[in-house]
Amino acid sequence: MVEQTVQVAVSPARSLGALDRNVFGGFVEHLGRCIDGGLFELGSPLSDERGFRRDVLDLLRQMGISVLRWPGGNFASTYRWVDGIGPANVRPIRPNLAWGGAEPNTFGTDEFLSYCAELGAAPYICLNMGTGTLREALEWVEYCNSMSRSYWAGQRQRNGHDEPYGVTYWGLGNEMYGDWQVGQLSAAEYVATAVSWARALRRAGPGVKLISCGLNGWSDWDRQVIDGLAGLVDLHSLHLYTGADDYWTNVLTPHQAERAITCTSALLARAAYEQHLDRVPGIAYDEWNVWYRTDDGFLEERYSFADALAVATYLNIFVRNCSMVRMANLAQLVNAIAPVVTTPQGAYPQPTYYPFLLHAGSALDEAVDAAVKGPVVAAPSEALGRWQHRLNYLGPFSLVDAAATTDTERSRISVTLVNRQVEGVTDVVVRLRDFAFVGNPSVKTLTGETGSGARVLPDIEAVTLEEGTGLSKGADGFITLPPKSFAVIEARITRE
Repeated sequence: MVEQTVQVAVSPARSLGALDRNVFGGFVEHLGRCIDGGLFELGSPLSDERGFRRDVLDLLRQMGISVLRWPGGNFASTYRWVDGIGPANVRPIRPNLAWGGAEPNTFGTDEFLSYCAELGAAPYICLNMGTGTLREALEWVEYCNSMSRSYWAGQRQRNGHDEPYGVTYWGLGNEMYGDWQVGQLSAAEYVATAVSWARALRRAGPGVKLISCGLNGWSDWDRQVIDGLAGLVDLHSLHLYTGADDYWTNVLTPHQAERAITCTSALLARAAYEQHLDRVPGIAYDEWNVWYRTDDGFLEERYSFADALAVATYLNIFVRNCSMVRMANLAQLVNAIAPVVTTPQGAYPQPTYYPFLLHAGSALDEAVDAAVKGPVVAAPSEALGRWQHRLNYLGPFSLVDAAATTDTERSRISVTLVNRQVEGVTDVVVRLRDFAFVGNPSVKTLTGETGSGARVLPDIEAVTLEEGTGLSKGADGFITLPPKSFAVIEARITRE
């Protein structure tokens, strides 16, 4: 067995920025069994009187979902929001042009916003810039947020919701650059439309935060959109899906997100400088996940532990880039490329559920510098998988990927480690700069299960979560990681 040694130098006094809890966001879309038959199932004995699956809600609450994006995704580009309000038995059934089949509209705006309240998550609504109009967008904001005696506020009140919902986050369309999108636009067309929408939406709701539609972060689309909208939006969105059967491609390709954040941050800073803006918009990674096995309109991916390591790496990246990444939304949450799977009998977590759970549960107020010294691995010469770009100009990558957060008082620290080593244990020394450990750190270690009995369901892999302690001596903490593992180290610290 090969044994590796890694040093992670953590500087609690060197802040990378305040961590916005919205990086632990999610996304649900009218896609396959994500909503209908997933988080929402009228008539199921596992649902409450509103149709919310209680077992799903419990699992999502435990994940710590902070903000929830809806109704799409591609679905948003043909969605008529007025179809989804009022008595459910008279709502029209419409074709789902994005994913096929029919949309019954039984889960609409009021159901979504009630679900967010139950989940304890801020709502984020993506506006229809495909077939929708500015008038429809303004009326949607009025329905959700107006306190006046206006028509759509009155409709909301007649539907049983006297007080405004106060929806803060509104997306200016979804992937409008793509030929798979109903109403595809060129960058110039999108900017012209989005500018008029943004100005009007600001008038309709002074407290709204707007999110522009980005691509991958390094495209000319992103440059044109950022130059045209930087002064009118709060966040610029990015999307990235990765994954491959090849282990190293799978666990390393999430670093494309770091490249995208770097490129987008430069474009945003440039636009703010040239336009004399008093603030630089942030980044919303409002779709991200591992997705490469399915493309059938249902997207019921079954995940491996390598996929879980990729998810953990994404989250490390968002944490250490929190000065710019203000929101991130795992796509999706239930059944479709999701950490939670449902059957008529229950709801069950996939391997990708657990790194999100541990990350969100351990993250503190500020990200701080964590430098890794140890073995590295080169990127595969060819990234294998339909979503991939070549990786060989990135890297080399540390076998252990790290991120760290502290509380504002610098009395506690949390370190998240993704160990991508395939065999043998890895001895890790966490060395604090100008601080020392107070007692031994607690350690939670996540590994994949193997063997014939290692199944949650016949098609869902199990994981093992072990809790223990490391050893500390002054500024050094010592832990041992098994191969292919994710670990969270939590400790009290003090200044030396």
